[in-house]
Amino acid sequence: MSKHPATAPFVVNEPCLSRAWAQAFLHIIDNSGKEITPLVLSVTGFQDKGVVAEDATLRQALDELLVQQKMQSVEDVAYTIFPERLWQMSAGNRAKLFEYYRLAFPRYQAMNRKLNGRGLYFERLTSYHKDAPYAGNQLEWIISQYNNRSGVRRSMFQATTFDPVRDHVASSQLGFPCLQHVTFEPTDDGLVANAFYATQLILKKGYGNYLGLARLAAFMAHEMVMPLARLNVMVGIEKLDEIPKTDASMTPLIAAARTCIASQSSDKSNSTHSPRMELETTT
Repeated sequence: MSKHPATAPFVVNEPCLSRAWAQAFLHIIDNSGKEITPLVLSVTGFQDKGVVAEDATLRQALDELLVQQKMQSVEDVAYTIFPERLWQMSAGNRAKLFEYYRLAFPRYQAMNRKLNGRGLYFERLTSYHKDAPYAGNQLEWIISQYNNRSGVRRSMFQATTFDPVRDHVASSQLGFPCLQHVTFEPTDDGLVANAFYATQLILKKGYGNYLGLARLAAFMAHEMVMPLARLNVMVGIEKLDEIPKTDASMTPLIAAARTCIASQSSDKSNSTHSPRMELETTT
């Protein structure tokens, strides 16, 4: 097994999801190696109903690259964490959301057994184990405990997607689950959501993961009757996908990311960026 140096976290704090992703992406592009270990990414600036700010040009450039590489779109990746379309259909009724998803999940698996055969994140968050409270619906447990009890311990508001029974396997590659755990922290400023990934591919999954988490956090904030204040994501190993940095297909995306970052000058005081000397090299 190859070894890598122990390095300090690379920290990104932005009021825009696109700029936060672009900071991490360009750090990999502009430094040696193909990894950030670890990445700490924090997003604020949520609008009404918890909508996260995005840069449309960057989002389009990324989606175009994903199409070229025959990868899932940003929207499809985000949907694995939170089914935004079903939430809209539910018209604010979470019981309907959970039921719609329960009925739709077998179809989602059948559509792509290779990607979805082991499950989906929202499925594990809402039906982890049948013998658990609320038949394993961890989100309903958190919401009901917060809304119906006073003085609830803060550690209660957490949910897991990793299951040792199903996920401790000896396979050399395991595409699911990379997201391991989420927590929700009510504060004076609103809800803070935290998520942990063991590993993450920054092109194939990163942006969609962050968008899905932001939507999940907005849903939880809505049901817990508070604004969404912040999303924190900790990634143990943030990796560049198989596409070489110098590949011509990367040029438009790199340009869009640099333009997106350049736009931060007007609100630079709201953005902090912790540089790191050098990325580790990979084999």
